[in-house]
Amino acid sequence: MPAVEEVFKVSGVPTYTFVQPPRYAQMKVAIRTPGRCVVVEGPSGIGKTSSVTQILDELKLADSVTLLRTREPKDVAYIEALPELGDIGVVIVDDFHRLDDKVKARITDFMKLLADRGDPKSKLILIGINKAGDRLVQYGSDVGLRIDVFKLEQNPPELVEQLIELGEKALNVKVEDKAKIVEVSHGSFQIAQLLCHQICVESGVTESGDQEVNVDKSVEFVLDDVLTSLRRIHYKACVEFAQGSKLRREGRAPYLHILRWLVDSDDWAVDLRRAIKDHPEHRGSVGQVVSKGYLETLMRDKAAILDELFHYQPETSVFTVEDPKLVFYLRSISWKSFVKEVGFSTSEFPSKYDIALSFAGPDRAYAKQLFDILSEHEISVFYDENEQHRILTEKVEDYLAPIYRSEAAYVVPLLSPEYPKRIWTKFESEQFKGRFGSNGVIALRFRTAADGYFSDPMEYGSLSFDPDGDVTGQLTMIAETICERLKEDRLQGSDKEPQLDV
Repeated sequence: MPAVEEVFKVSGVPTYTFVQPPRYAQMKVAIRTPGRCVVVEGPSGIGKTSSVTQILDELKLADSVTLLRTREPKDVAYIEALPELGDIGVVIVDDFHRLDDKVKARITDFMKLLADRGDPKSKLILIGINKAGDRLVQYGSDVGLRIDVFKLEQNPPELVEQLIELGEKALNVKVEDKAKIVEVSHGSFQIAQLLCHQICVESGVTESGDQEVNVDKSVEFVLDDVLTSLRRIHYKACVEFAQGSKLRREGRAPYLHILRWLVDSDDWAVDLRRAIKDHPEHRGSVGQVVSKGYLETLMRDKAAILDELFHYQPETSVFTVEDPKLVFYLRSISWKSFVKEVGFSTSEFPSKYDIALSFAGPDRAYAKQLFDILSEHEISVFYDENEQHRILTEKVEDYLAPIYRSEAAYVVPLLSPEYPKRIWTKFESEQFKGRFGSNGVIALRFRTAADGYFSDPMEYGSLSFDPDGDVTGQLTMIAETICERLKEDRLQGSDKEPQLDV
C-alpha cells in the first residue's frame, strides 16, 4: 500500500503519477536511435527529467545510464572528459545550460562526431532550460541536423488533471478541489504534486486504504502553510535579487521589475530584450542593468544565494527560474506588500523618464558622466546618444518634443555659455521652459555662464557647476542631490499606488 509521499512526490521522479508530456513518442524514438543525441529543454517542474528517466526505463537502459549534474564540480570535470572516454553508454547531463561556453562548444563537437558515426554504444541526452538547443547551434551551425531538440512547455490542464487522477487511484482517494489545483499549478506537475501532497496530509491521508477517502480540504485551507514553508526557503533570495547590488530607493527598481515579469510569464522564463521592448517605460532602468552587465555581475556576486533559484544567460538575455515553487510563492503573495518589504515605496512610475538631459554639444562629456552616475543609481535617464538607434527612425522634433515637454519627471539642462547658442538646445528649451516654477526643471548652472538665461538663478532653486573644479566630485554630488529629490517623490507617490496582487 503506497504512502502519500510516494504517490504525490514533492521532489524526485514520480512513480505512481507519471504523465507522458506532448511529443513523448517522438522523444522515445530519438533516444532509441543509435548515435542520435537529444536535447530536452523547457522550464523547471514540467517533467523533463522524469520523461527521460521513464523512456530509458521502458527501453531497459536505465541501469546503464550515467547521470551527471552540472552543479557538482566532480561531474563537470567528467563532462569535460567525455570526448576522450571512448564508449560512454548513455549519459544524461542535467542543467546543461549551466556549463561554461568552452565546455558547451566541446560537447557540441562531440555530439556531431557521435551522430556521424551512428555510434550504438554512446549517446548524450542534455537537459536544460529554454533555448538550450539554440545555444548549441551557435557553437556549430551544422549540429542542428545531428541532434533532436524537444521543447517541453507548460503542460495543458488535462495532463495536470491526469496526474491528480493517477494519484487518486493509487491512494484510493477523491480530491474535491481538483479543478482549483489544476488552475493554480499553471501547468507545473511539481506544483500539482506539492498541493496534492499537502491537502492529503491535512485531510489525514498518509497512505492508501481499503476504503475510498474523500479529501475535502481546499487549496485555500492549505495555502497559508504552503506559503509559510516556501517563504522560509525563497524569501531571502527574492529580496536579495530585488534589491540588486545595493538598495537604491531613488531608482526604478529594475531587478524588482525583472522579478515581476518572470512571475507574469507563462513558462517561468523571460527574454529581457523582448520584455524591455514590451515595457518601454523601463528601458532606461532595466535596459541599463542588462546592457551594462549589472545583472550578470549581480548573479555572479550573489551566486551563493541566487544560484539555486535563478539562471541568467547574457548571450540570449533569457532570465529563468530554476524552481517553479518560487514562482508559485510570488504569485500567491501581496505584491504591494512585497515591494514595501524589499525597501521600495512604490513600483509604479507615472513618467517615462525620471530625468531628461539637455546640453550643448561641447558639454557632452559632462552630460555623459552625469548620465553614467545617474544610471548606476538605477534612474531612468534620457540621454540622446544612448537612444540614437531609436531617434534615427523618427522625425527628430516629434520624438524629442514630448520627452522635454512632459514625458520626463524632470529636465536637467546644463546651462553653460554654449547652451543658448545651439539650435537643438534652443528647440529643447522651447519645450520645457514653461516647466520652470512648476517643479519640472532642475537647472545645472555653469559658473562661467551669465545670469538671466531662462530665469533669475535666485528665483528658482538650481545647482551650480564649476567646469574648472573637481568635475567628477561635483557631478557625483549633483547626482546625489537629484537622487534625494527622487526619493521624496517616490515616497509621496506611494500612497496613491493601487493594490497590485500577483
